[in-house]
Amino acid sequence: MTADSNDHSATEPFVAHGPVRRGGSILLVLLIAAGIVAVAVWLMTIGRSQAQPYILGVLALLATVGLFNLFAFAAGIIRFSDRATDDPVMGRIADHAQEGLVVTDSRGHVVYSNAAYLALTGAASPQEVRPVERVFIGNPDVSEAVFRLLKAAREGKRQQEEVRIAGQDGSQGRWLRLRVRPLGESKRDARYAVWSIADVTRDRERQEDVFQELRHAIEYLDHAPCGFFSVNPAGEIAYVNATLANWLDYDLAEIGSGGLKLSDIVSGDGAALLAAIQPVPGEVKTEVFDIDLRMRGGKTVPVRLYHKLAFGADGAAGASRTLVISRARDEHADPERAAEVRFMRFFDHTPMAIATVDRGGNVVGANARYVKLAQGLNQGLNGEGGAAKSIFRAVNPRDRGLLIAAINQAAEGQGDIQPVEVMLDSAKERFAQFFVTTVGKDERDAETAIVYMLETTERRALENQINQSQKMEMVGQLAGGIAHDFNNVLSAIMMANDFLLNAHKPTDPSFQDIMQIKQNATRAATLVRQLLAFSRRQTLRPQVLDLGDALSDLTMLLRRLIGEKVKLDLVHGRDLWPVKVDVSQFEQVVVNLAVNARDAMPDGGKLIIRTGNVPTEEAAQLANKGMPAADYVKIEISDTGTGIPAEIIDKIFEPFFSTKEVGKGTGLGLSTVYGIVKQTGGFVYVDSVPGEGTTFRIFLPRHHAEQEVVAEALAGNGAAKDAAAVAEAAKPKPDLTGQGTILLVEDEEGLRALNARGLRSRGYSVIEAANGIEALEAFEEKDGAVDLVVSDVVMPEMDGPTLLKEMRGRNPELKIIFVSGYAEDAFEKSLPENQQFAFLPKPFTLTQLVAAVKETMVAK
Repeated sequence: MTADSNDHSATEPFVAHGPVRRGGSILLVLLIAAGIVAVAVWLMTIGRSQAQPYILGVLALLATVGLFNLFAFAAGIIRFSDRATDDPVMGRIADHAQEGLVVTDSRGHVVYSNAAYLALTGAASPQEVRPVERVFIGNPDVSEAVFRLLKAAREGKRQQEEVRIAGQDGSQGRWLRLRVRPLGESKRDARYAVWSIADVTRDRERQEDVFQELRHAIEYLDHAPCGFFSVNPAGEIAYVNATLANWLDYDLAEIGSGGLKLSDIVSGDGAALLAAIQPVPGEVKTEVFDIDLRMRGGKTVPVRLYHKLAFGADGAAGASRTLVISRARDEHADPERAAEVRFMRFFDHTPMAIATVDRGGNVVGANARYVKLAQGLNQGLNGEGGAAKSIFRAVNPRDRGLLIAAINQAAEGQGDIQPVEVMLDSAKERFAQFFVTTVGKDERDAETAIVYMLETTERRALENQINQSQKMEMVGQLAGGIAHDFNNVLSAIMMANDFLLNAHKPTDPSFQDIMQIKQNATRAATLVRQLLAFSRRQTLRPQVLDLGDALSDLTMLLRRLIGEKVKLDLVHGRDLWPVKVDVSQFEQVVVNLAVNARDAMPDGGKLIIRTGNVPTEEAAQLANKGMPAADYVKIEISDTGTGIPAEIIDKIFEPFFSTKEVGKGTGLGLSTVYGIVKQTGGFVYVDSVPGEGTTFRIFLPRHHAEQEVVAEALAGNGAAKDAAAVAEAAKPKPDLTGQGTILLVEDEEGLRALNARGLRSRGYSVIEAANGIEALEAFEEKDGAVDLVVSDVVMPEMDGPTLLKEMRGRNPELKIIFVSGYAEDAFEKSLPENQQFAFLPKPFTLTQLVAAVKETMVAK
């Protein structure tokens, strides 16, 4: 055990109430033991009766001493010595440390301090030792840092601060590093805080010296007579010196804020050259490039770059070190250097990719355009190994032999080598045309041929579009021609059918067969209208239509178009409002959307067509772009196909835009849908979720007939409406008979005879002619005494428009009806301006013919 001591000297560390360690003595222990043994022997010699008082006295003395030691140990006056804490080496390390050390308790009282702390805080003796916060009290430069340290000490955390202490009497100040930490991790040790103070003035001075040297180096680099920049692997400019910034007319502060890329300051495709250096793990490469840099205003500066790039062990490139030498002054100082600069600028900025190759096809040199093009291919210009530098690697293996043969011809010195067009080795379908010229047979020259490469992908795509358009035009002409000829046949069938219907009563056994013929002829006429719509030889003839009935008529055609794998489901809305549209054009819209839906469901699916009314209030809530609030009839066509990606959904209505493979789509289907719907006054919108399906919503304006408005205004109740409907149904059929002379011009003999027979049956006098020349002769024989001319449009020798011009020259008031299987606008452009005529499209029934004649005859 050791006892506390309060004896200190001015040069020793100060301990306020800590224990002082003393070394134990074995001699003292032996002396005490010998004394006790001697007393015991003496007591044994004097007899029990005489020794008893002495024994009691000795025991009382030992008991008193023991009791005193127990109280002293409990009070902390005496303690058992711990050999681990009595280690003199550990104590001397703390006592003689260069950093000032001080330990404070939870109340902030100093319990230990070493000599360095006394020296740093200016304490003359251990009795003057003060805690850290009292040492720097009143110093505004240090108070905030000390406050943070005190807070950390109270919370049992570690904290470090560096503060500057101003010097006194003009002396230089000092930098101090203040630290605080808990004494230990136990609860008892955590009550004590260990503070350390170190003078780091010299370290700070060394840092400032290094900073000044670095600042001077940067200043020298910034104002060097040549430019310098560094670009990181992402292509972003990390540093530009002031000289280069001045050349490019950029503000250094602007460049330092980031956002400037290499492609922003390199003209043309020059950035691709810098990015094309082949990585070699662990090596440093320096390449020389002659390119143009782009100034802020767009002007260019010819420069030579010494581009240094270091690669890591994994082959990853670090930031570059690039020296820039301006070559603009060479244009005036040295004519030869000026010529070299002009050639390099021409070489790198030509729109054609150029590369020089050796006999094996390896690229010896290349311009920026070739490097950029090659980087977009599968292999790239710089792949693994020397073979990757071969120009053959840029070509798809199927066409590689063509380019090899051309370069072999150049190696043999042949001239006039035919260009070859090949497919490039790319993830996408790309094509290029290679022009190969020989360099010469100088064995010292590694270059064997110069290869010029021009990408032809866009040209081929445009050619394919033109070819497809021409093909569609030819198919359209064929379809129109077939429809025209077929209309003549249908007209004859329908006319003869009408005669049979007039000759047979409904009770006749053959009446149902005749009606079946009429229905089939009507279906054939519908197919012909679709052919004419496809060939765009059908004019827009709007008529009031019930969409439910129109879609029902299309059901059979749609089922055949979409195939057996796709299920068709029609959901009709109740009491659909009428719309005014061209039937054939509307059918084309539905057919186009159904075909697109079928193509989006190659493995089968479901096609749903829904119709319904959209009142004005509901239309206003939809908030569709560009669609005003009004009454609409909605046609919704939904599929369960692959859907449309979000990045192209805004382009699907553009002409020639298609996601289908080459040869499997024209890109005109949806643009035609958009045009027809817009021409009708409607709106079309699309919603799609990739992988789930697509929905097209078509909104057609509700048709308000004038007679309906008048009827609703006059009718006071439902009974009045019913009475009006009954009265309308009770009206007699119109009288289609008439009188007058009609010149009938038709090159189809059978159809002409049937039309003449039908007109004569209604009371008209008919003059027949097979073509325009015969019609003119008949017209002259009658001295123009003809009330009406019914003429075909397309006829041999003289067509309808020419006949109209000739007859109107003799009789300007002559009335004429043109009949044709083509559209009205297919021939009206060939007529003189302000010419009036009626038009009756084929095929037509007898009733339609005599109605058109009667209407034209009575018209003023």
